[in-house]
Amino acid sequence: MEKSKRCSWAGTDPLYIEYHDKEWGVPLHDDRKLFEMLILEGMQAGLSWITILRKRESFREAFDGFDPEKVAMYGEDKIAELMGNSAIVRNERKIRAAVENARAFLAVQKEFGSFDGYIWSFVDNKPVVNSRSSETEIPANTPLSDKISKELKKRGFKFVGTTIVYSFMQAVGMVDDHTVSCPCHTRNRAVTMHKSLI
Repeated sequence: MEKSKRCSWAGTDPLYIEYHDKEWGVPLHDDRKLFEMLILEGMQAGLSWITILRKRESFREAFDGFDPEKVAMYGEDKIAELMGNSAIVRNERKIRAAVENARAFLAVQKEFGSFDGYIWSFVDNKPVVNSRSSETEIPANTPLSDKISKELKKRGFKFVGTTIVYSFMQAVGMVDDHTVSCPCHTRNRAVTMHKSLI
């Protein structure tokens, strides 16, 4: 991929570039992975995303592969263990929020059949494809992220402010905010896929 065309926020770090090229903006419909991204976005609050990416494998190990059923059962001993784990973000409010979010996540699954079905219903099960010519055009939040944030909070989710929710939406492909010149933008991915089939 041409460096000059890739979204500039990907920078030069190989980990960040791989995340940009293979994950960010790609529609995600796996409940376990959606839970992981929801927790990681909350963990990022006040930090850089590259910090979270570098700790991602440690998070996965510490949080039982982001199995919401296991995380929902965490008690004080487990929370104390996580607070002592220097390989992750040791913020008690965020760790406790992850446990509460697991419980809220399971409640959503029970009510709607899947978290995927619930969260994607906000965009009518189709990604919102934006046409940003510059990254300066990308907002920190939108009226839709405001709405989703309020709904999640009503359901007991924590660390789901509108900015975190919009970042989550971008990460899981509910919104495509790659700049139009980036090869990863939906319309460019489609061209690439079409050519590969010829």
